[in-house]
Amino acid sequence: MNSFTNQSTKQVENPILAQNPTINPYRHAVHELWNRIRWDLQPDSWRSRQKLKALKNSYWGQKAVILCNGPSLIKSDLSLLKEIYTFGLNKINLLFQYSEFRPSCIVAVNPFVIEQNVEFYRYTKIPLFLDSKAVKWVRSRPNITYLHSANQFKFPNDCSISIFQGATVTFVALQLAYHLGFKQVALIGCDHNFVTQGAANQTVTSGEKDLNHFDPNYFAGGVEWQLPDLFRSEVSYRLAQESFLANDRAIFNATEGGHLELFPRLTLAEFLKT
Repeated sequence: MNSFTNQSTKQVENPILAQNPTINPYRHAVHELWNRIRWDLQPDSWRSRQKLKALKNSYWGQKAVILCNGPSLIKSDLSLLKEIYTFGLNKINLLFQYSEFRPSCIVAVNPFVIEQNVEFYRYTKIPLFLDSKAVKWVRSRPNITYLHSANQFKFPNDCSISIFQGATVTFVALQLAYHLGFKQVALIGCDHNFVTQGAANQTVTSGEKDLNHFDPNYFAGGVEWQLPDLFRSEVSYRLAQESFLANDRAIFNATEGGHLELFPRLTLAEFLKT
């Protein structure tokens, strides 16, 4: 009888349920709180917070352009951007060999990107907004502002405490653009499409050439990178759009082609003229 009972128990046990315990919101809350406290114990936390507070609404009512890193970026006429504030993303410095253009600032939050591009971040004089985890690779300098990332699905109107990464650095740049007070923001190079296929956020090893970005050496030569989460990215974009529209601001897509249709489309020249 005991043998039969034990055998029956094994047959009805659900291995999926066994691997997924009850959700514990307290555990998540404690982790978030400790993550915040641990960052606040570092002097760089307070220095960056003061910098962000000083930047709040410093470009009130103006326009800005965010340069995403899709292949279409090299199709955009960057000569039009000489007199407008621009956000470069991640490894935008690879563009410098093709153009004299330099962004007003650079935003990077992915640890793979930061570690791989660390030599540039260490010497550039361009203002940098880096995830707080970058402190272990890039020491603090006057042109560096660290961003604390919290796991809360929100679009903060004020980035001085924390930001939400939302599965794409473009979403972080939109938060910063709002924080700085820009009324209209346009995206270029936002193809929202990747040749490399696989599970979202999966870490993969790059091949010899990168077909997903504006430079074939962006992720190439066997480096690790994370596959995009296009669905979560689009959800985050919608959250950004709602926040902008609710406060009489706007986001446009001035990408040459691409697959992102959430934001109103116009050309870069049209955006700069309006």
